[in-house]
Amino acid sequence: MASKLLLLALAGAAGTVTRFGISAAVNHFFPSSFPPGTLIVNTAGCFLAGFFWMLFEMRWMHAAESRTILFVGFMGAFTTFYAVMMENSELLRSAAWMPAALHLSLHNLLGIVAVFAGAALGRLV
Repeated sequence: MASKLLLLALAGAAGTVTRFGISAAVNHFFPSSFPPGTLIVNTAGCFLAGFFWMLFEMRWMHAAESRTILFVGFMGAFTTFYAVMMENSELLRSAAWMPAALHLSLHNLLGIVAVFAGAALGRLV
């Protein structure tokens, strides 16, 4: 049990550092009226979730511990719904109504599309 917790913590740390790095790089290179970094990270996270979901369902059926470490540890730290809500709150607080609506809508739309796209790719692998 202790080794599983350690692996979860390490996977979570890796997810956090990966999220921060990608988000910071995207925000730096593509400045916008809303933060695109979290959108890119969450969309990529949804895609990866769908992709690995299918791999675990179809190919790695007996890898329950690996599934937990990947989804709870890495993916749980990599994709962050709270970050979307905090960024949207800032946009709303500054009366940026259209960027806030676009930000929230894109996260939801691209997230669900990415889950299905990742799942489709996972089925093919």
